[in-house]
Amino acid sequence: MEKIALFPGSFDPFTKGHEDILLRGLKIFDQIIIAIGYNTAKHKRYFDVDTMVAYIEKTYKDKPEISVKIYNELTAEFAKKHNANYLLRGLRNTTDFEYENSIAELNKNQNPELETVFLITTPIYAHISSSIIREVHRYGGDVTDYLPYSIKE
Repeated sequence: MEKIALFPGSFDPFTKGHEDILLRGLKIFDQIIIAIGYNTAKHKRYFDVDTMVAYIEKTYKDKPEISVKIYNELTAEFAKKHNANYLLRGLRNTTDFEYENSIAELNKNQNPELETVFLITTPIYAHISSSIIREVHRYGGDVTDYLPYSIKE
């Protein structure tokens, strides 16, 4: 049976820290779906969701085991629809663990077949967060070193 993992997040933007988890996850899983949670009613993204999908798809165009999908429903239900029995999540620190552990328990209650797999972020990427990247970009700073693709201004 093929091991399919969902890598859920807002990915606003998708960073080198996310890429670290994704590429290391490919050593464990046969397929990884980058699942961008997006609620059209909220309109609170900094980077346009369709643009982010395009950047990610272009970056991994030579890796058919990686796909990108947008969703607006419970993660556990979205995983079922895509035959994903695993959630892939990255942990930068203990604060991330506390938050992610609670979410993992809720997802398991919603979908008992769903296992969450945590990977510790490689230390050189542990300081990168999407919120910091957004702030740097918002004020005209160079974010090139933090993203696995080049963004157009």
